[in-house]
Amino acid sequence: MFEDKTLICKDCNSEFTFTAGEQEFYAEKGFTNEPQRCKACRDNRKNASRGEREQFDAVCAKCGAAAKVPFKPREDRPVYCSACFAEMRDQA
Repeated sequence: MFEDKTLICKDCNSEFTFTAGEQEFYAEKGFTNEPQRCKACRDNRKNASRGEREQFDAVCAKCGAAAKVPFKPREDRPVYCSACFAEMRDQA
């Protein structure tokens, strides 16, 4: 029903593929326009509008390592570094 299409990005002028699966997804959602930007340019545009995310310094409650987190730590809740958080998540 759908076939892959090669489109040109309006920002960087590179070719990108609008896959059959993506076309089917667009049709299911009722989107009538094809994408005009490649994935990299869409991501760059999305991140630029979002702005820089503020980072806060913290100390990991498990290993004591310094960590940067995207939220303001509170005294009544433990904060974990990425490694300890991933380890705890995998154990759950």
